[in-house]
Amino acid sequence: MFDKILIANRGEIALRVLRACKELGISTVAVHSTADADAMHVRLADESVCIGPPPSKDSYLNIPSLLAACEITGADAVHPGYGFLSENARFAEILAEHNLHFIGPKAEHIRLMGDKIEAKKTAKKLGIPVVPGSDGAVGPEDDAMAIGEAIGFPVLVKAAAGGGGRGMKVAHTADELLMALSTASNEAKSAFGDASVYLEKYLTKPRHIEIQVLGDGRGGAIHLGERDCSLQRRHQKVWEEGPSPVLSAAARAKIGATCAKAMQDMKYLGVGTIEFLYEDGEFYFIEMNTRIQVEHPVTESITDIDLVLEQIRIAAGGDLPVTQDEVAIIGHAIECRINAENPETFRPSPGKITQFHAPGGLGVRIDSAVYQGYVIPPYYDSLVGKLIVHGKTRGECLMRLRRALDEMVVEGIETTLPLFRALVREPGIIDGDYHIHWLEQYLAGQAAKTKA
Repeated sequence: MFDKILIANRGEIALRVLRACKELGISTVAVHSTADADAMHVRLADESVCIGPPPSKDSYLNIPSLLAACEITGADAVHPGYGFLSENARFAEILAEHNLHFIGPKAEHIRLMGDKIEAKKTAKKLGIPVVPGSDGAVGPEDDAMAIGEAIGFPVLVKAAAGGGGRGMKVAHTADELLMALSTASNEAKSAFGDASVYLEKYLTKPRHIEIQVLGDGRGGAIHLGERDCSLQRRHQKVWEEGPSPVLSAAARAKIGATCAKAMQDMKYLGVGTIEFLYEDGEFYFIEMNTRIQVEHPVTESITDIDLVLEQIRIAAGGDLPVTQDEVAIIGHAIECRINAENPETFRPSPGKITQFHAPGGLGVRIDSAVYQGYVIPPYYDSLVGKLIVHGKTRGECLMRLRRALDEMVVEGIETTLPLFRALVREPGIIDGDYHIHWLEQYLAGQAAKTKA
């Protein structure tokens, strides 16, 4: 087991990793920018090191500063959390070159799955169903129109690198395709330094279903069921739940077994998430995230497996915690991502939290690094915290979530709490009858009502 882990992240995920380390008896090192000097994970860590000024490129993305922090403190492993350097294959390689352990997958798998075109090709070879689309990047010399016609409109133009909805455009007709290609390529170049784009069939009302996997790096791998992440705004997840309201036990077992087999064949190490679009009973691979997910508490709630703790244990050479036959899905869980944003315009709302009260009671969990008096800085993502609720059934879970949302207090800044209080009472949400475009259509409808 590791002696000391440096947590190369901030906010709630840094605190989440710190808690797992403490339960394993591992010493912790927090790193922080000057803007995060008063952060909760910095207060609770055994040691802390300031790694630079507020901009991420000068602090949390500054590899030389992170290496120096490891050397100063004697850390022997680094946990990257999510975001920042968590899916940077070169970072994993540099750590290895300095005799430091990267708590995550092998660099080759990070690199492979970080290229969406190669990831899709690999998934296809591994027997994972994929979305119909171009065989690779679509360049100026290619007949994009012919490819689009072959796939069938509407088509989705997607950046080969990166994520988060950037470099992604829909072309509903052939006339829109050339403009979509140009716009997506320019966005991809600006955001990721790679202008490569490819085409996929655009599904009209799919669900976003993701399968949680865990591998030991030696050919052992299991799946831990699915999460339904279909409630999204601008391709950003807002609400996640598990199990999905639309999947049968047979469908879950089939796609789960397919994913676990693929990870066994790859000799995948650590946690990972294989993401699909699901429509008319069919799964279509879209990407794989080679890191811990923001929404991992949903899976933890319904399987009673601590994913972050197991991620650390397996990275240190440990075995899988259970066999596939021992994995059981228990009840239902929902996670709401509560952000420091205006609930209607989604304009960021950094500032000081003057009052904070976390809801409690059976089945209620808050993953948050904020506290009363904490100032949310304007430099990073706007996540205030994640509210995770678990119940014996989906109905019980929804009622518990409604109660918890009404009980939660965050004052001094604007948050998206009012949006979730409305969503949990919407018939479409209650019935589980929604898709990846549902939330944006709902928000557009609410905006129209306000103007009227």
